[in-house]
Amino acid sequence: MREILVVANRTLGGAKLLDLVRARAAEGDARFRLVVPQSKPSAGLVIYDEAVRESAQVRVDLALSSVASEGIEATGEVGDADPFSATMDAVAERRPSEIILSTHPATHSGWLRRDLVERIENATGLPVEHVEVDLDQEGLPFGVTLVVANKTSSGEELLEHLREIAAGDGGHVFIAVVPQVDGTGTSPREARERLATMLDRLHTAGMLSSGMIGDPDPYTAIMNALELFRVDRIVISTLPNERSGWLRSNLIERVRSATPCPVDHVIVGTPTPAPAA
Repeated sequence: MREILVVANRTLGGAKLLDLVRARAAEGDARFRLVVPQSKPSAGLVIYDEAVRESAQVRVDLALSSVASEGIEATGEVGDADPFSATMDAVAERRPSEIILSTHPATHSGWLRRDLVERIENATGLPVEHVEVDLDQEGLPFGVTLVVANKTSSGEELLEHLREIAAGDGGHVFIAVVPQVDGTGTSPREARERLATMLDRLHTAGMLSSGMIGDPDPYTAIMNALELFRVDRIVISTLPNERSGWLRSNLIERVRSATPCPVDHVIVGTPTPAPAA
């Protein structure tokens, strides 16, 4: 069976890339290996290394779930921050028969400015299919909602709101972010357990989703996520007014002022219990 290596990051989900993968799969006897190099944030932004790696893992998880729903056999991994090194590592390990490389258009692709296509062709001797995906012009073939919650992450009100969003269009992806600390000192372990519980409920409800833990400050966690992902809508879930540190810090208004994305505020009346120690 042919193994085809797909190297992409922020252009994952673009229609041209998906169509090419479908075409290769339709030829038969093909399986795919996805490598997502870690994204470097824009200059001046401070984003934890762990968050950068987890954002790449979110892309891997969502891409694999999407193609699996179409019966396409694929595996994936997070690669080195340098796309050339990430590609060469995967070639050495997997020995693919072909490489598909997806980038932004040449006018604003850092990968192409480094002559990535030619360097990979010269170093591997493999055929390299280059796909330019212009998300600014084409958009994504599905909606993307960023869901930010902590103690309310498993609230019924939140789940019902996300169900309504998912039912409102032909395809939707949810990216969950659970900040590491909420006003009462949620640890990274507790945040990760809450994230896992939340994703399990979304998957059970049939929603395509993945997620990560974020910066201790919820506003910073949201701004970092907007840098790392292309998002159409933001959902922030909190406790009622008098019990929510996020609302006391005017989080909803601050986020609405900082982004053109619609921001939904979901109030969950009863918080979920803290995970067992």
